[in-house]
Amino acid sequence: MRFVHPEFLWLLALLPLLAVLRGRRSTAPALVFSSTSIAAILAEGRKAGPGRILAALRLLGLGLLILAFARPQLGDTTTEIEASGIDILLAVDVSGSMEALDFTLKGRAANRLDVVKSVMHTFIDERPNDRVGLIAFSGRPYLVSPLTLDHDWLLQRLDTLSIGMVNEDGTAIGSAIGSGLNRLRDRDAKSRIMILLTDGMNNTGTV
Repeated sequence: MRFVHPEFLWLLALLPLLAVLRGRRSTAPALVFSSTSIAAILAEGRKAGPGRILAALRLLGLGLLILAFARPQLGDTTTEIEASGIDILLAVDVSGSMEALDFTLKGRAANRLDVVKSVMHTFIDERPNDRVGLIAFSGRPYLVSPLTLDHDWLLQRLDTLSIGMVNEDGTAIGSAIGSGLNRLRDRDAKSRIMILLTDGMNNTGTV
């Protein structure tokens, strides 16, 4: 068995400490009994009381939650994906103008970036054997994902695109194209394609 996020397992070391702290907090004041047999009976009942059982269940649940965060996996599995030899780089404009609400998506008003993300989801899903990469740009380009066949991860990265995520404002189309071409230049794919998705004209950048 292996864990995707083994760093969470360190939290398991805190469980015994929580149990000790909880035990100290719930310790009742000492009482004096005239009979040791009565004290023994009460102590036994206290040990098996519902409060202790509930506390144990809570610690068990917390331990299982920590294990879930660590994401245990049985064995090493490898999925082979046959690439078609096409590399596609998407360059998406995330400048302020992409926030305009002039589209409708699923019956609701949507901004331009949301529509682009929806279209790109469909496009990527229909090209399972192509390597696809993603660049976001406004005043400068920013690599969101390198060329990859792991489209599930790519779609997660696509969903993170937001207006203003690149600090510099503007629409540096030339810089985005230059950055994309540099990443495609040394690839050995039979076809290399760059798709530009923007609503404006180049108004900044050095290219």
